Amino acid sequence: MPTVCTKIKVSRDGQYVMAVGTYKPRIRCFDTYQLSQKFERCLDSEVVTFEILSDDYSKIVFLQCGRFVEFHSQHGHYYRTRIPKFGRDFSYHYPSCDLYFVGASSEVYRLNLEQGRFLNSLQTDASESNVCDINPVHYLFAMGTAEGKVECWDPRTRNRVGLLDCALSSVTADTEIDGLPSISALKFDGALNMAVGTSTGQVLLYDLRSSNPLIVKDHHYGLPIKSIQFQRQLDLIISADSRIIKMWNKDTGKIFTSMEPEYDINDVCLYPDSGMLMTANEAPKMNIYYIPVLGPAPKWCSFLDNLTEELEENPESTVYDDYKFVTRKDLENLGLAHLIGSSLLRAYMHGFFMDIRLYHKAKMMANPFAYEEYRREKIRQKIEETRAQRVQLKKLPKVNKELALKLIEEEEEQQVTRKRKQKNLPSLLKDDRFKVMFENPDFQVDEQSEEFRLLNPLVSKISEKRKRKLKILEELEAQEQEEEEEPEGKASDAESSESSDDEKGWVEEVRKQRKLLRQEEKVKRQERFKEDQQTLLKPQFFEIKEGEEFRSFKDSAKKQKLMKKTLGDRLKLEEKLGTLNVSDTTVGSKQATFKLKKSEQQKKQQEAEKQHRQERKTLRRSASHLRSKRGRGRLFH
Repeated sequence: MPTVCTKIKVSRDGQYVMAVGTYKPRIRCFDTYQLSQKFERCLDSEVVTFEILSDDYSKIVFLQCGRFVEFHSQHGHYYRTRIPKFGRDFSYHYPSCDLYFVGASSEVYRLNLEQGRFLNSLQTDASESNVCDINPVHYLFAMGTAEGKVECWDPRTRNRVGLLDCALSSVTADTEIDGLPSISALKFDGALNMAVGTSTGQVLLYDLRSSNPLIVKDHHYGLPIKSIQFQRQLDLIISADSRIIKMWNKDTGKIFTSMEPEYDINDVCLYPDSGMLMTANEAPKMNIYYIPVLGPAPKWCSFLDNLTEELEENPESTVYDDYKFVTRKDLENLGLAHLIGSSLLRAYMHGFFMDIRLYHKAKMMANPFAYEEYRREKIRQKIEETRAQRVQLKKLPKVNKELALKLIEEEEEQQVTRKRKQKNLPSLLKDDRFKVMFENPDFQVDEQSEEFRLLNPLVSKISEKRKRKLKILEELEAQEQEEEEEPEGKASDAESSESSDDEKGWVEEVRKQRKLLRQEEKVKRQERFKEDQQTLLKPQFFEIKEGEEFRSFKDSAKKQKLMKKTLGDRLKLEEKLGTLNVSDTTVGSKQATFKLKKSEQQKKQQEAEKQHRQERKTLRRSASHLRSKRGRGRLFH
């Protein structure tokens, strides 16, 4: 579909699959025998639901959003009419050719297709109706109301024969509901069984002879049940909401399996007498699932059985439930690096899978007191939580005490100088965003670092008063006094004189800090020099490529200098060396002839070949001279 698929159904002969969706509103018919799309028809308004009246695609009825009921024949659009109220669902009564429409009204409208006119409607006690269905055996008409009730009517006498209060029965001790459950799905199975789905996510299975449900199944998502299907081979019920499809046994309620598609579900269709399941989703593509346990593949896609048999013959275990993923660094920390390459480790991506039992044993051996440390830390946290509930003195945090004291002093100064009309700003100590900075030791401010000392050159003098206050506060906490006493500071004259000294000695303090930093760097350099003298230099070996001879390191430097020159300079140099010959042609262009440089090994090989040829020539000459001498001796005798 272009955007969304809302409903999907299969014709009774099993040859055609029809789906409706939007946008623009349309219906698509797929021919399973040809494995292709049969036709596509666009509609005037969105389809709420539709029904296939014939065995094939020749007779279709659509219930649309704008109260329209549209009939299609084999060639296309046939007739269109309207019902008085907005419809939500309809069912077709085959013996009398009546269409029963339910919707935003207390009446059930009847449209007779043989006479072509509306008949007297059925008056119900419900304010609105959501779904309806007709039993295929005895043709009992049932409708689900917005009040959470199911009304059953006899089409022959047009009287109500039963009433089920499903809303009351769906509420059990384990269920949690926010409002009144209404009926959102309804489906008959045989002559006596009926399944009802509620808007709060419960599925109730009834025997028509009893007003109490046989079993109540909760999806635990709180979403309305969209579809209910029966699978008779394994006695399963397939119920679906917008998030999950659940298959469960109708006798015991035990879960058989469940599926969670990527997109929200609008409708579920089970292909007759097979294990194929089709879903209409909030996505352009309709999902198709094949579950061999439910039944065989349809005859038009029998190749699915062969595929599943091949997969069963060659099972591949790709899910590691009882394994722990570890990296190479984790193995080194555990002391198991020697197991790399053995059958105990299975390589995967940037690490390995190992048995979870082996991992726990190795971890206990590597750090046997890990659990004790964890237990002590938890006990300490519990004790601190209980202490926080008591009435305490103004305690400073364990991490960054001086920073916390500085913030407290700034708050006190601001409270004195702030005007009454101004709002109180939140404190950093009470802000949850900066809570970790005063709890985690990793956030401790390092006052000996170079950055801190250069940015805060007068921190040593300014922090003297805070350190005195810290000592006094620690003494108070140790004595556990009930009343807090503020630490006595210096006199106002001393403070003013100290602030003036700080302003005058700013430059001197900066110079002092820089001098200290230089001395520390000099000490570090001397330590590095001593370490370098103690270290022994090992000889390095270089590998020469095959076919080349090592002359000196100067050749590589010459090559690098030559590569940095331009092409014109390199050509002139090669002309001087005689490896390049540039000549003008008759047409006006230039011709360049290159001579490849021969390596020393090639030159030696050519000289050896030349010497070998000369030796062979001398041998031939000596052999021919001996033959001529022998011929002359025979003639003389």
